[in-house]
Amino acid sequence: MIQIRKAQSTEATEIAKLMLLAMRDIVYHFIGEEDEQRAIRFLQTLISKKGNQYSFENIVVAEHDGILIGQICCYPGEQVSQLRTPILAELAQNYGRKIDLELETQAGEVYIDSLAVSPLARGRGIGKMLLLYAIDLYCKRQNRILGLLVDRDNPNAKKLYLQLGFREHGQKSIFGKEMFHLQYHI
Repeated sequence: MIQIRKAQSTEATEIAKLMLLAMRDIVYHFIGEEDEQRAIRFLQTLISKKGNQYSFENIVVAEHDGILIGQICCYPGEQVSQLRTPILAELAQNYGRKIDLELETQAGEVYIDSLAVSPLARGRGIGKMLLLYAIDLYCKRQNRILGLLVDRDNPNAKKLYLQLGFREHGQKSIFGKEMFHLQYHI
């Protein structure tokens, strides 16, 4: 049976591996090199700590038989600058990187930063389960707007989001990629 639950800091390594599936190019850009192990360590460090956008505090996982098979990371858009500060500090201190990042979200929405499902569990509706969990928690229970960006080159993902009730809310260019900005609200 698949269990959807809040992440724990002790799961940072497993979550980092999943999260990297969704944002490999972005993390490589952050750390300035295409090194999978360094990218996982970067994410692991942030996931294990409180108070940043990739913190375990903002992550919900899908678990099957004790194995993490999916993750979704969401946080209030109005907190993006505050939550990003520890990430920029980590990049400067441990990777010698000073980068200027565009804001992918804004006040007024809970932002889905990343959604990833293990390749071994794809096609079983895990991504949909995680999205439905987020919709229930933020939209139905808290009457919030849920937002995300989807790459123009990923029509299958966009199709899933639209089927679940997300609607186009404009476009953004992030990290040189054209993205659709989608939102879900009741």
